[in-house]
Amino acid sequence: MYNNRYKSRFSIRNGGQRSGFSKPSNGGHFLNRRFSSNNRGGNMRKSQLEGANINIFMKKATSIPESESPINLTFNDFDISDILRQNIVKHGYTTPTPIQAQAIKPILEGRDVIGLASTGTGKTAAFLIPLIDKIFKSRTQKALIIAPTRELAVQINDELRTFTYNMNIYSALVIGGANMRRQLSDLRRNPNVVISTPGRLKDLIERRYIYLEDYSNIVLDEVDLMVDIGFITDVKYFISLMPKVRQSLFFSATIPPKIQEILQAFVTDPVTVSVKLQDTSENVNQDVIRVSNPAGKTDKLHDLLIQDGFDKVLIFMRTKHGVDRLHRDLQQRGFRTGSLHGNKSQGQRQRTLQGFKENQFQVLLATDVASRGLDIDNVTHVINFDLPQTYEDYIHRIGRTGRAGKVGSALTFVTS
Repeated sequence: MYNNRYKSRFSIRNGGQRSGFSKPSNGGHFLNRRFSSNNRGGNMRKSQLEGANINIFMKKATSIPESESPINLTFNDFDISDILRQNIVKHGYTTPTPIQAQAIKPILEGRDVIGLASTGTGKTAAFLIPLIDKIFKSRTQKALIIAPTRELAVQINDELRTFTYNMNIYSALVIGGANMRRQLSDLRRNPNVVISTPGRLKDLIERRYIYLEDYSNIVLDEVDLMVDIGFITDVKYFISLMPKVRQSLFFSATIPPKIQEILQAFVTDPVTVSVKLQDTSENVNQDVIRVSNPAGKTDKLHDLLIQDGFDKVLIFMRTKHGVDRLHRDLQQRGFRTGSLHGNKSQGQRQRTLQGFKENQFQVLLATDVASRGLDIDNVTHVINFDLPQTYEDYIHRIGRTGRAGKVGSALTFVTS
């Protein structure tokens, strides 16, 4: 995992009590101090969290409450094909999650659905299962799924392939950063399902490789994120090209005012299903790592990573250059690391993510490209090596740990 010759150099000090950790909650003398992050990026935008009270990064995980309404349904209660039901069982699903229990039936009935749920609730299966059943029973049906990020689109496509085993249902994944020739070849096969990111979809529409009027089933997934990252105009454009008669499925964690106009133009007489979960951060132990000299941050990080329990660590930074630099530094120190940011090709990004999921390396360093939509099991720690831009970004970052009912840990570097 690491080179032993460094362990003595950067040994754990003070009998295991790390310098740089905040004290437990009774150490309240830290709470009123202010901090600023180290800005070595030159052109890096200043974080809105600089100067915030460090108390916002210090919180103990609370107990995870049981579901308010027990689910008495099974997948046998849905009118779906036997082969699809078998694939669901093979996938390890036994009882529908709350969003699945509420959404699958109205989607099977052909209703438009607004699903208010965040990542990690099982919403992908909530729209895939009824759409797959619909396509299996009527081969004239085609579905288009629009997701905000390449990684989320890939995850949806992987789940689709699992559910459609031996069903002769085919998909095309059309996303930026991947081979265009391969994608065009997949489209020429007239796939039953197209899964796309907004940028590549717009490009293919303008080149007349995709005609939205051919799709009678449309899913907009993670709409709030699409709006956040600047695709609101594109989404409106897509809606204007869609057939009037269609089934529209809309999934978003929230519906801020900017989304209302999209929503009204997209769905007709919809069924709204909502899954109220505790905040992502509730089952994450949050704490800070204080550093007086920014130049010593990497040494502090090294000391953390050699401790027991830091088995699968996701480290967030604000710049691509910073990710690459720290990646090289940690590798030189003997750590197994991977890096992920927007300058990587799609193939590199997918190989890195898969390697991290399969525990081929201990540490994944990433920009905020990895902060939303990714479902990675058993991340033990999220470390904010650099401050995020906003508190919402912070919540999304730490939401990569403490998933599926587990307790996670989040640590944030602050400079005093």
